[in-house]
Amino acid sequence: MDDTKLFNQRSFSYQLRPAWTPVNMALMVLFFITGLWLFGLAMIAYMLYGKDIGLDLSNWGKARHSVNKAFDRANWSSPSSSGNSAFDDWRKKELARLEEERQKLEDARKEFEDYMQELRRARDQEEFNNFQTRWNARKDESPQHEAPLSTSTA
Repeated sequence: MDDTKLFNQRSFSYQLRPAWTPVNMALMVLFFITGLWLFGLAMIAYMLYGKDIGLDLSNWGKARHSVNKAFDRANWSSPSSSGNSAFDDWRKKELARLEEERQKLEDARKEFEDYMQELRRARDQEEFNNFQTRWNARKDESPQHEAPLSTSTA
């Protein structure tokens, strides 16, 4: 093995590649120890998925380009094109159809919730009417209190 490659593999920047390297693990542990656990979790995600998303911080000069490339590749806003316009058209139509079906299901759910609310309201009204009937019947069964006799002094 030639010395320049060996030196390069031991360099700090090489150790920052998205892999379980001693430098990455030390940074992760340091983040967790100092209470910066979000950065520790970010280091774990970087070590596990950095290569998949194209993020490589070992290129110090190209790190900004690498980050921009990773975000461009992620393309959060819309699904990427397959390169085949017929497939993309079919996919777009299928997604529109699925969205329409999802909206129908959402409308049915809302309608069912309204129906259940009305049933609960009717049941509550029936229970209240039963209570009122029993209350009034009990009130009618109780003896009527006579008015106290007034004592008149003549």
